[in-house]
Amino acid sequence: MNAKKTKTLAEKLQAPLATPSGLTPAATRDVTGAMNAILADVFALYLKTKNFHWHLSGPHFRDYHLMLDEQADQLFAMTDPVPERVRKIGGTTLRSIGHIARLQRVSDNDADYVEPLDMLAELQEDNASLAGRLRAAHAVCDEHQDVATASLIEVWIDETERRAWFLFETSRPGSPRH
Repeated sequence: MNAKKTKTLAEKLQAPLATPSGLTPAATRDVTGAMNAILADVFALYLKTKNFHWHLSGPHFRDYHLMLDEQADQLFAMTDPVPERVRKIGGTTLRSIGHIARLQRVSDNDADYVEPLDMLAELQEDNASLAGRLRAAHAVCDEHQDVATASLIEVWIDETERRAWFLFETSRPGSPRH
């Protein structure tokens, strides 16, 4: 290898991350911003779901405990594809718990005790809000013709709506049959 090529390679290795993606710099910026906020929300909702899973009590403990564990697993499954997609399009992603805290829109719940039905209602609202934010991120992807990110989001919208539906139906009072 000649000295000029060696120098060029060394310069590239020291350059900031700049993954070629075919998207415009504006698209990378906008999609990265939308997806990092989604990732922060997913981490916050994951931890809240696990918090409620760990602190449940009452006559429906087993059913709620298992449902929330399943839902937490589904949320955690999103935490790798989101930043990998951000990196594929040339963006950078979350680096710390503090970064998550600055971006998250899901409210924490640090209460010592929460009634089980209140837990379900809070998680149902959080999942419904997340579905709305996923739709907004999808619109950003559509604007920039980022079909691959939009395709991932479509699956996550369906999963999020399913979680919200299960939480809603689980918390409804039973009605007498006639």
